Amino acid sequence: MTKKTINQNSIYTQELIKTIEPDFSFSNKPINRFKNIGSNGNKNNKLADLKGRINSIEDCNLRKNSKNLVLGDGNIDSPIMLIGENPGSVEDDLGKVFQGDVGSLLNKMLLAINIQRDKIYITYALNFRAPEDKKPTSQEIKRYSNFIKEHISIIDPKIIVLMGSSAMEAITGLNGKISEERGKWKEVILRNKTYPLMITFSPSYLMRFPDKKKYSWEDLKKIKQKIQDLNIEI
Repeated sequence: MTKKTINQNSIYTQELIKTIEPDFSFSNKPINRFKNIGSNGNKNNKLADLKGRINSIEDCNLRKNSKNLVLGDGNIDSPIMLIGENPGSVEDDLGKVFQGDVGSLLNKMLLAINIQRDKIYITYALNFRAPEDKKPTSQEIKRYSNFIKEHISIIDPKIIVLMGSSAMEAITGLNGKISEERGKWKEVILRNKTYPLMITFSPSYLMRFPDKKKYSWEDLKKIKQKIQDLNIEI
């Protein structure tokens, strides 16, 4: 494969190449730095109500063992909604999504397809940290699936990106190997509306298994192409 010219600061570029994959190119299209301003007061009210109902769940091992409920962050009017699995220890301490090394990797992945993190909306399928960072049970995932589906309907994005098997199971009901489901455009119907979605590996998984980054890069390229095909501006 012929390596393409990369039009970025050389030090930053080399760091990002090592992080994602050694063979990719950036688009020269300028990043849209203007926020999508809309009447989001109703969304904020709905999100506040959703947060209150999640925080009032009883007999939940996740909630009992967490410091904070981590709802979401970013532009609530964004056409892109990214859904991770659930908070880790750093996120639980800070009450914010995708922090620390995991957050840094996510930022680089998004920048690789010319997306600034604060231009999209990011949340989790489950809003509390699992004890000892273990994978949530299918029962826990099912319990929270109604909340994340309502969350999607409130944000009403044009594209959904699911990162990790728990996110995949919560939204699609699939509980097989994520390696067999990732990289394929699927659809989910919520409240009579169809949303296209892409399943891919989570940044935390990629940190444990860096050899899988090449597959994530393939998924990122498909996401970028879908954004272009739908004429989505971010």
